[in-house]
Amino acid sequence: MPANVFLGACLPKLSRVAVCGGTHGNELSGVYLIKELMKRRREADDEEQPILVLSNPRAAQQCLRYIEVDLNRCFSHDALNAPLSDSAPYEVIRSREINAVLGPKGSADSVDFICDLHNTTANMGLCFISCSDSDWISLHIFKYLQLCIPDIPMRYLHFDLSHDEAYSLDSVGKHGFAMEVGPQPHGVVRSNVYTTMKTALELVLHWIRLFNCGTVFEGGPVDVFTLVKHVDYPRDCSTHDIVAAIHPLLQDKDFCLLNPGDPVFQTFSGETITYNGSESLYPFFINECAYYEKGIAFSLSRKSRVNVPSLRANRDQSR
Repeated sequence: MPANVFLGACLPKLSRVAVCGGTHGNELSGVYLIKELMKRRREADDEEQPILVLSNPRAAQQCLRYIEVDLNRCFSHDALNAPLSDSAPYEVIRSREINAVLGPKGSADSVDFICDLHNTTANMGLCFISCSDSDWISLHIFKYLQLCIPDIPMRYLHFDLSHDEAYSLDSVGKHGFAMEVGPQPHGVVRSNVYTTMKTALELVLHWIRLFNCGTVFEGGPVDVFTLVKHVDYPRDCSTHDIVAAIHPLLQDKDFCLLNPGDPVFQTFSGETITYNGSESLYPFFINECAYYEKGIAFSLSRKSRVNVPSLRANRDQSR
């Protein structure tokens, strides 16, 4: 075999890139970073910047997660193509507007890459959340950030959904992920969390420039955490009120292995409830503020290792 034969993956260049923030209007690092990027674009008149979207402007203006329904649950194929009534919630209408600009989802016209900026109240560091564990673009960007900012805890989260089933904004693009940074209270911007997000986004965009210029990225292993299930709080059978909080020994232990018998809840009367699963798993989104309404106290994931092939951009974009 000739020495110059490339044995890795070749993918099209990322010509159209979008960065979205404020999908949840009270996750302020993304809101203010998008506004800062928009301001910088106006001042510099830089057309090479990515498409910038303040996803939920009404919610951002009122510092609310959403106005009527969660915008980041409105982008499945079925949701985007269901009949639209006159009384449709604001976020449903907004999802159609975003899909018209960045999509249509699943079409050849959709943008090549979307990074959607989010904050969490959970102690999760910097996470990429994707519906694919074989999107070599996203996995290579993750590897690159791990190399560039090794002092920031980073994980790649995989929600095992088909592209049609994927309900998050980033799924409108051909490639992409949600960038989740925490802990940060909702309705608050912390300088260190904002700076982490800003630095990470700059590195994402730098990787894309390198990729488009023909840089070859070496492959290698990446640890991926795949969602297994959500766990609700213990509840009163008659009122459905929660009767326990996250146990102190679990609080802030996102991505630390949870073994059967470990404490997970402490009831309001002081009793300890332990994890009764049969398999040791990795918890995340522990005590996430926004998930009380969704009935999620924490989520559990299984860790695996994905071997990512070497990658470069197609030299012939017609192929």
